[in-house]
Formats: sequence, C-alpha cells, structure tokens
Amino acid sequence: MRFAEMRRFRRDPLGFLENLRRTSPVEVFWLPWGGWCVGDTGLALTVLTDRAFNAGMSGFFGSMLPSRSAQIDFGRAARAMLRTHTPEYRESLAVAVSEMPAVTRWPAAGVELVYRCTADMLLHPEGSPELRRLLERNARVGALRPARMVERARAQVLRAELSTALNEQIRDRLGATGCTAEAEPRDLLDAVIGACPDGVADTTVAQLYGLMFRSIVGPLGYSLAWSLLLGGLHSPGAPWPWPVDRVVREALRHRPVSWMVSRSVPCPAEFGGIAFRTGDQLSVSPYLLHHDRDRWTEPWEFRPDRWNGPGEHGPFVPFSSGPFTCAGAAVAHDLVTDAATTLTENTTVRVIGGGDTRPIVTNAATPRPFVLRRTSTTPARARPSPREEVRS
Repeated sequence: MRFAEMRRFRRDPLGFLENLRRTSPVEVFWLPWGGWCVGDTGLALTVLTDRAFNAGMSGFFGSMLPSRSAQIDFGRAARAMLRTHTPEYRESLAVAVSEMPAVTRWPAAGVELVYRCTADMLLHPEGSPELRRLLERNARVGALRPARMVERARAQVLRAELSTALNEQIRDRLGATGCTAEAEPRDLLDAVIGACPDGVADTTVAQLYGLMFRSIVGPLGYSLAWSLLLGGLHSPGAPWPWPVDRVVREALRHRPVSWMVSRSVPCPAEFGGIAFRTGDQLSVSPYLLHHDRDRWTEPWEFRPDRWNGPGEHGPFVPFSSGPFTCAGAAVAHDLVTDAATTLTENTTVRVIGGGDTRPIVTNAATPRPFVLRRTSTTPARARPSPREEVRS
C-alpha cells in the first residue's frame, strides 16, 4: 500500500473501503494491501455459500487441526462449554457491574469486564494461579492495543510467558486422571484438550487455546463497547428507548467487529469475471453488506428500531455466513446482550468524548477510546432514623 493510501486508510478505514467499492468498475475490486474483495452484495452472499469456494478446511484454525471434521468438532465443543457456563457468567456480571465505578474508560473496560465474567470458564478456580494471572494480563494488553514499539515488545514477552505456562498446565492435565474427551470439561482448557484428536502436539493445543481465548474475550468486549457507545450517543442521558437486544443487533450491523472475512481460494475459480488461482486471497466485507443502500433502509443511520419487523433489513452476517459461520455466533450474541442489559438496567449512560465513531481497524474493527458515565435511575432507599433502628 502506498503511503498516501495508508494515511487515508488509517484516517477512515471503512470510508476508504467504501470508496474502493464505489469507484470500482467491476463487482470484485483489488485491495491495496493485497487480495480481492467482493463489492456486489448478491455475489458476496454467493461466495459465502459457494460449495467449491468453501471446500476444504477453515483458515481460522490454520493447519493446527488435521481435518475439517476435527475443526467442526472443536468448534462445537467450545460452544457447548460456553453454553454450559452461561448461568455462572450472568451471576458474575451482576457482581462485576455493581462494583464498577460510575465513570469508566472504554473499550478497555468492556474487555476487562468480559474477561472477569468469563475467567472461571476460561480457567476453573482451582487452575494454575500463575496461568490465571497471565491470562488477565494478556486480556488487559489486548484491550489497550499497544502502539509504541516498547509496548509491543512487552506484549510479545507476555504472550511467550503465557505460552510457557499453558504448555506446563496442559502437560499436568494430560498426566492427571480424568482429563479425557469423555469427561465433562471444567473450563475452556479442558474443552480444548478433549476436542483435539490424538497426535496433536501439546504446543498446538496451547496455540488453539490461545486462539479461542482471544476470539472470546476481545470480540465480545469490543462488541459490547460498540453497543454502549452507539446506544449512548443516540440516547444521551436517558434510558434507552429500545430493547437492549435490538441495540446490540444494530451495533453488530453498523460496526461489525469482524469487518472483513477472507479466505484463500481452494481451487481455480471465477467470480465477478475475474479468474482466481489456487491460493489467491478473496474477501467479503460484512460492513459493506450491512451498508448496501439497495438492501437496507437508511443503512448509514444507527436505528435499533429497524429490527422491530422484517421489512427494513437486509443480509446480516456479523459472524460470517455459510459453512464457516462462527460456531459460537448465537452464544456470543447472548453474552454481549446479557452484559449490555446488566450495564444499562435502571441506569442512564452518557458517552464522553466518543463522537468519532470511525473504528480503529486491524484484524478487528474496534472503537476509539471513550468515557462512559453511568447514573442509576433507581431512587436511593432512605436510611431509617436512629429511633426507627432502635424500634426494629
């Protein structure tokens, strides 16, 4: 990518992407950083479900698992574990939110809240204290997205320490009795170990756990941050006039964290009149699909009420679509909605300094830093007088 293009992309990543689509004379346009993106919504939906294009294994896992069936089983195991522990997550939310200060800095607060409420499902309370400490630090570093070289170096050291601790914990669990595929997983690490086929190296198991850890804590925290930011900006200083579920759904449409879904073409194919070779990178942008003027009513507006009925919305693919849809999509939506509900129940939220809703885009589209002030709308209970206390 040329320097001038890089500057424009950093200034407004999604606007830069929209301009590429708008100025492209064909349905599939070239991305300056490499690969191609499908600009036409109909063709994009075809690509996401095309049997030949989606043949083979998911690139999400890379080469860490030996077969597509192993990938599917792995995703189902992780999803089942999250569903099983959802009640505990909700209980943790009530406590964690009650202990949050009235003024918090986001999106870091969202990632930290999600980590705190999923900590026991990620690593059960009797797990390694050192590993838990490293998981917490990694969650915090991921939320801050270090920009300076020194901070990035520290983050790399921290990830190396986490990998070492994970390998040690995996060896301990595999050496202990009862850690088998048939045993009920106590946490995500048990689920990952049990879902890995025989022959997968311990280091690979650790990498898979790290991948799932990042895929749970970061995206949920950022989706929660987008929901509070956009809901707060469009209803400042007042209780939300929409059901929380619709705010979350509209935030996932308006600012999907997974802004680009990419895949290597598995075999020679043609899309949009362009011949692709095996290994070429072809992408679909959920953001572009969610902002198609022909498929959505006022797509540039944040309108949670569009979800009141079926007539005002088009293709909704925040977790991709087709064979490689995220296995935990429905669970993820529920966890974000639970957190947003707990944070806004009997509470007004006011956003401070969040007027710029252009995301910071890397692998994910994350909100720019903002401050959230929460004010309870529940009248404070009057304390009894000393005479009444004596009487009781």
